[in-house]
Amino acid sequence: MISKSTIDTVFDVARVEEVIGDFVSLKKSGSNFKGLSPFVSEKTPSFMVSPVKQIWKDFSSGKGGNVVAFLMEHEHFSYPEAIRYLARKYNVEIEETERTDEEKEQLNEMESMFVVSEYAKSYFHDTLLNVEEGKAIGLTYFKERGFTGDTIKRFDLGYSPDSWDTFTNEALAKGYKLEFLEKTGLTIVKDDKKFDRFKGRVMFPIQSMSGRVLGFGGRILTNDKKAAKYLNSPESEIYHKSKVLYGIFHAKQEIAKKDNCFLVEGYTDVIQMHQAGITNVVASSGTALTTDQIRLVNRLTKNITMLFDGDAAGLRASIRGVDLILETGMNVRICALPDGEDPDSFARKNSLDFLERYFEENSKDFISFKASLLMQDAKNDPIKKADLIRDMVVSISKIPDTIKQEVYVQECSRIMDISEDVLFNTLAQIGKKEVSEANKKFNQERQQLEVVRYESPEDKVQQIDLLDNLEREIIKILLIYGNAEEQFLEVLLETNDNEEVVEVEHKVINKVYKQVFLSLQEDEVELTNPLFRTIYEDLIAFYNQNKEWNLEKYLMRLDADLAQEVTGIILAEERDSLHQWDSQNIIVKTKEEGISQYVTETILTLRLYLVNTIIEQYKEDLKSTDELKARESLELIVDYLKLTNSFSQKLGQVTSRFKKMD
Repeated sequence: MISKSTIDTVFDVARVEEVIGDFVSLKKSGSNFKGLSPFVSEKTPSFMVSPVKQIWKDFSSGKGGNVVAFLMEHEHFSYPEAIRYLARKYNVEIEETERTDEEKEQLNEMESMFVVSEYAKSYFHDTLLNVEEGKAIGLTYFKERGFTGDTIKRFDLGYSPDSWDTFTNEALAKGYKLEFLEKTGLTIVKDDKKFDRFKGRVMFPIQSMSGRVLGFGGRILTNDKKAAKYLNSPESEIYHKSKVLYGIFHAKQEIAKKDNCFLVEGYTDVIQMHQAGITNVVASSGTALTTDQIRLVNRLTKNITMLFDGDAAGLRASIRGVDLILETGMNVRICALPDGEDPDSFARKNSLDFLERYFEENSKDFISFKASLLMQDAKNDPIKKADLIRDMVVSISKIPDTIKQEVYVQECSRIMDISEDVLFNTLAQIGKKEVSEANKKFNQERQQLEVVRYESPEDKVQQIDLLDNLEREIIKILLIYGNAEEQFLEVLLETNDNEEVVEVEHKVINKVYKQVFLSLQEDEVELTNPLFRTIYEDLIAFYNQNKEWNLEKYLMRLDADLAQEVTGIILAEERDSLHQWDSQNIIVKTKEEGISQYVTETILTLRLYLVNTIIEQYKEDLKSTDELKARESLELIVDYLKLTNSFSQKLGQVTSRFKKMD
């Protein structure tokens, strides 16, 4: 159990922009930061972080909240795990207590799998360094590969004993459940027997961007031809190999700093490169590159440099991932290593200066690389050369940026000695074909939806829910300006000297939240949207209980759904900064310039809407055969119309009055 004072300290020292900056490449945008969504694939930034308010909002997925909410959404941390992560990051002393059997029971499945994986990492690492078998076999192997003690510790390398169930029995003795040992793939259960999956292998923990252990890779050290050289954890609730890059935890900061990511294939490639001083490097762990893996890098940089072995056959197979990278709008360069070298051996043999110089001088754009690699096969064969050119144009067609496309067409024309017109025509043909196929697919889907879409007349037209928007504005006012003191004009009925009842305006100073509350109370208005109503009631209670407004403190009391809605409402106001209107000489007027007007207009508009709704209801009564009922309804409609005229007039007065103030 973590004490409240510790949690408060963590929130005091943690900076949302720093924490999120470890996972997403953020750029300054006015007083905020912006970046690409870490939750969905996108090319235009819609992810916003507010250092002032210490909140974030992803407008693409709708997610949002404080720094803890981000870690819970992105890394699937539980609340305590997120607090512990922040405490470690900011060197906050935190009391760690041993989980009781009851607490272990309460852990959900995913959390339990993470706990088991973390234990396995520690167990394998300890076995490597402190157990005779581990030292004699595993540690000797790593030392022979040239890994230093610091490198071994940094990557938590380990060793799994060469026996059928030593690890499993140790874990069970420590209180870890067989159910989760099996679900993580660490233990194989067959016919009531238990086996260690990674028996007799050196171990490579596979970590998420935040350092959580997702799975393992294990390399066998014997010459057993029946056993796979490398064995990975099976797919599980926490480990999806197509969404993971080995080394991303250790490389993320340097990738963002260098604005480039080196991509290699294997575990030892990454480790050896890190040890040589090239730390912005990750591996696809021997799997074919996937879109999800590219997205991980895309959060940190737009630039990928693929390092390929000197083997020509391997090069041809590897460049298939280039098109995937281009489709995401990223820039890709390719660097082939000398014959017989891979990143592991090449990094081991050369100094940091040499490596940096080699990568700089030998990295080529994908057009130049494809040409140099494949032209040897084409040579004097016109058909092969034509196929090569078409292959290059297909790659160019994947690039979403038309300016980049044109630059690459010009480069391809120069290298392949072919006219730009022919290349542009080919590019257009490919584009038309893709559009045609997309339209065909769209029409098929639309036909399938026709029956559903037009089941009822109401579904033919989507109408904007004005009431919902007005209620959202009320919440926005309370969140952003609730504690501000403003001057309002109140209209009271008074008797003048002639004993006539007239409307008299009075200036009053009031807190915005009180003004809103009293206005809605006066009209006996209750918000209709259940979510907004819950937030409204909670906000009024919070303002009444606390003298000062503290957004972080307020968000801590909300559940995830309410927190997402609140952060979305707050940052929607600042979303204009994502579009950099100022740079286009477009002045976006802020509501701070007229809070009182904003509040008054919103409440009057809500009143006007509600009265018009009542009028529409009474209009239905005019169709009644009951003449008395119809006459009463008509009289009420006339009275309500007078009220709407009054509201409309007041709205006009409020608007014109503040225009004069401008």
